[in-house]
Amino acid sequence: MNPSSSPSSPSSASFDVRSALAPYGWDDDWAAAFAPYAAQGLVPGRVVRVDRGHCDLVAPEGTVRADTEFVVPHDPMKVVCTGDWAAVDPVGGDPRYVRTLLPRRTAFVRSTSSRRSEAQILAANVDHAIVAVSLAVEPDLGRIERFLALAWESGARPVVVLTKADLVPDAAQLAQLVQDVETVAPGAAVLPVSSLTGDGVAAVRAVIGDGTAVLLGVSGAGKSTLANALVGAEAMTVGAAREVDGKGRHTTTTRNLLPLPDGGVLIDTPGLRGVGLFDAGTGVGQTFAEIEELARECRFHDCGHHTEPGCAVAAAVEDGSLPVRRLESYRKLLRENQYMVAKTDARVRSELRREWRRKGEQGRAAAALKRGRF
Repeated sequence: MNPSSSPSSPSSASFDVRSALAPYGWDDDWAAAFAPYAAQGLVPGRVVRVDRGHCDLVAPEGTVRADTEFVVPHDPMKVVCTGDWAAVDPVGGDPRYVRTLLPRRTAFVRSTSSRRSEAQILAANVDHAIVAVSLAVEPDLGRIERFLALAWESGARPVVVLTKADLVPDAAQLAQLVQDVETVAPGAAVLPVSSLTGDGVAAVRAVIGDGTAVLLGVSGAGKSTLANALVGAEAMTVGAAREVDGKGRHTTTTRNLLPLPDGGVLIDTPGLRGVGLFDAGTGVGQTFAEIEELARECRFHDCGHHTEPGCAVAAAVEDGSLPVRRLESYRKLLRENQYMVAKTDARVRSELRREWRRKGEQGRAAAALKRGRF
């Protein structure tokens, strides 16, 4: 066994790697994955920031600058990203190069535009996805559902943090807001936080533990203030949000990886104007888990949940246990995701066209029946 992957008899070099990189998420599994590159004389590092053509990494000897010329593939899903673990040239090279990236455990991916099929990786090797939602304005439940779908799809565990809770001094009103968000976030913790007073910050730290968390949200959601509260220092610049709509300027312009005082790291991201789905069918299903569960009780396995007989979803809407808004949001995200997948998958594209033709024929037949032609 390679010494760098053996916890029982580590060499001095492997001990230095472990002690230097453990606060950034290095563990036995990463050491095992890196062993072939260690044999080549390369050193491990975790990407903390990416610039054009270069990146900063935390390596055993500290933060280093490296050229990314050898990790610039045509596939946007494989470009170097904050949170990646990399094999880097040892000390002495000028410039030093990132030679390869270790296989990712998780990746938070969105589409760059609803009209294009390109993917953008926002963060890699993430354990928790913190969705920051400001209580300075009425929470947008549809946007929360969208973020959650991407978070579940990434493989990370989502956490919804309701920031600026000090702006809701009435305890009953705050509890109602938390309950409203919990209804659209099955399986995810929903935590009210005031970065100003510190209330709730410890609860967030406890949930994310010593893993890697990515902080997501729109501009003005209080992400940078929350990042500072979690880190325990003024690590990020903070800007004011407009009072009328709670929107703010992009005070964070790059993705940064910040160590947390009790262990673990936080990846802060710029405010996201658009959150397009990219092959997130599983994430949509987990976000709308109650609808997926109801759908299993429908009479027909391919039920569209409209007017089909024996539809358990329609029955739940009828008796009020499933809000109409929730079902409409589910349908919207399914359509969007199917459209994005169809742009890159010929089989799905063909199936989608057949479905459109079938619905068109059904519509024409219904219209003809109504006119008395049958």
